[in-house]
Amino acid sequence: MRFSMAAAMAVFVVAMSAPAASAARAFYVFGDSLVDNGNNNYLLTSARADMPPYGIDHPTHRATGRFSNGLNIPDIISEHLGSEPTLPYLDPNLRGNKLLVGANFASAGVGILNDTGIQFVNIVRMSRQLQFFGEYQDRLRALVGAARARRIVNGALVLITLGGNDFVNNYYLVPFSLRSRQFALPDYVRYIISEYKKILQRLYDMGARRVLVTGTGPLGCAPAERAMRGRNGGCAPQLMRAAELFNPQLSRVLDELNAVHGGGTFIAANSFRVHFDFISNPAAYGFATARDACCGQGPNNGLGLCTRLSNLCADRDAYVFWDAYHPTEKASRIIVSQFMKGSLDYVSPLNLSAALEIDAIAEEKAEAERRRRRERAVAKLVGDKPHA
Repeated sequence: MRFSMAAAMAVFVVAMSAPAASAARAFYVFGDSLVDNGNNNYLLTSARADMPPYGIDHPTHRATGRFSNGLNIPDIISEHLGSEPTLPYLDPNLRGNKLLVGANFASAGVGILNDTGIQFVNIVRMSRQLQFFGEYQDRLRALVGAARARRIVNGALVLITLGGNDFVNNYYLVPFSLRSRQFALPDYVRYIISEYKKILQRLYDMGARRVLVTGTGPLGCAPAERAMRGRNGGCAPQLMRAAELFNPQLSRVLDELNAVHGGGTFIAANSFRVHFDFISNPAAYGFATARDACCGQGPNNGLGLCTRLSNLCADRDAYVFWDAYHPTEKASRIIVSQFMKGSLDYVSPLNLSAALEIDAIAEEKAEAERRRRRERAVAKLVGDKPHA
């Protein structure tokens, strides 16, 4: 088949205008209420944050489904990416070009195990979150084609936060829980770590190549656990022991996965260390207290839900905890700053800023090579030599 010069030039124009990767990479979020930004709003579940005073300091001053007074950790990471916040996967507005931004699949109440959070009834468990990720990729391929969709997913940043609910809302949910009768705590930790490894491997198999994995914070120091299980308002020792067993084993699993898939594929974020900095010396970070929640009731404001009837602090920036378990926006910003620029004590094998810079350079090189291939293809059509 012969091409006219006009046809060849038309191909050249199309090739040169083929969409490059967007300046802000896609961002995908998986996990629990620490990173849910509204999926549970669309579900019949009690694990919801779609009523005041949640969202009191959000830009909209409305409850959005985030378990925060304002923005949460994924929102703040999106700011660092130079992007708008990802939409919840269940949000009907997630369509068209919004798919290029990414998606948030997280659901409050979930854990590593499918039986975690059963009291919340209708939540998006991890198997379902991964199924949604597959459906999302089908929609992305329909929008931009298979090759570009694959590049977007491979080049995305992924955040996953799991583990806390497997202790709080499973093993220690009630005295003599099913899991606590089935496993001694060290055996339970080994079990959930082995299940978590399967989830992380599945993410890799589905195309994730840069995954930020947060460990659990000092679970026993949450206002709810201080109120229910602490001694004289101190941190609950059972939950502290659980976190101290869980986090090192998770780090070892990430090392094992990186040994197979390449260093830095999975980045370990030491949430325990970041939170404990606040708890041991809140004044150093501008907080008045790390013991009490801003919104709640009972001892440490740690009992019950945060509702219109709760005690509500006047200065949210003075508190590490917004409600019984979740950080304020100010605390979340400090947490993210450590993930972005912290030392190996906080994030390893490299911090997020270094990872993003490395990826940006690699993407520039890959895009330059794609451009050269397009130029060579067009040159062959018009019988010209490739330009230097």
